[in-house]
Amino acid sequence: MDTTAYLNGVVEQTSTFAEWVQDGNASAPVPTCPEWMLADLVDHVGSTQRMVSMLVGEQMSEPSEAFARYVPAPTDSSLWRAWLNEGAAEAELAFRSVADDTPVWDPSGAAAGVPFWSRRLFGEASVHRADAAATLDAPYEIAPEYAVAAVEDWLDTLTSRGYWENREGFADAMRGDGQTLHFHAVDAPGEWLARRQSDKVVLERTHAKADVAVRGPAADLLLVISRRRPLNATPALEVLGDRALFEHWIEHMDWVTD
Repeated sequence: MDTTAYLNGVVEQTSTFAEWVQDGNASAPVPTCPEWMLADLVDHVGSTQRMVSMLVGEQMSEPSEAFARYVPAPTDSSLWRAWLNEGAAEAELAFRSVADDTPVWDPSGAAAGVPFWSRRLFGEASVHRADAAATLDAPYEIAPEYAVAAVEDWLDTLTSRGYWENREGFADAMRGDGQTLHFHAVDAPGEWLARRQSDKVVLERTHAKADVAVRGPAADLLLVISRRRPLNATPALEVLGDRALFEHWIEHMDWVTD
C-alpha cells in the first residue's frame, strides 16, 4: 500500500469508528485497554490524527510543538462523530500537501518520515477500531489486505531501532541469541520472520523455517499480536513449534495504549 491507499483506509476506518462511538457512554470501560474508558479511546484516536497532521503538514523536525498543541476530544459524545471525521480529513489534507520524501520527524530511528506516518495512522485506525468493537460489542471486520498492512505496521514499528532504544523493558525482554518467529497470513500476501538478537530484533519479509511459526487469517493474526484477542480464543490461528516463544513475544508486545 502507498500513502494514498493508507490515508484512504484511515478515512474509511475512522468513519466507521465514529459511527460506532457517536452518543456513546463516555465512561464505558475498554476491555482491550483496561486503563481506558471510551472517552479516552476517542480522545486518543482523534488527537493522534491531529498531532500527525501538524507534524506532516508543517514539516516539523521535532515533535514538541505538536505535542504542545494537543487538541482534546469534546466531552459531549454527541459531537464525537463530527470531531473524529474532521481529524481524519485534516490528516488526509496534510499528507496531500507533501511528498513521500519530505523531511518530517518520526520516532522509528530510520528517518522514514511521511511514509512512516501514513502507515502508522492506518495501523492506529485498524487496531483502535478493534478496541471500539470490543467496547461496544460491534462486529470487527477488516479486509485481509488491510489486516496485512496493519500487521506490517505493528511488527515494523515495534521492531524499529527507535522503539528498542526507548523501551528498556521491551528491549530486555526481546534480547536473544537468534530465536526466530515466523508470521504468515494465509488469506493475503504477508509473511514476516523476526529474529531476536542481543541488540535488536531483525524483521524480514520472507518465508523461512523458524523456531515457531504462526499462520492463519490476517485479521486473526493482527488481533492476537496486538493483544486485542487472546491466543487461546483464536482457533483459526495455527502455532507450530515453540508456542512458549510466541507467548513470550505477545506478552511483551506491550504497546497497548501508548
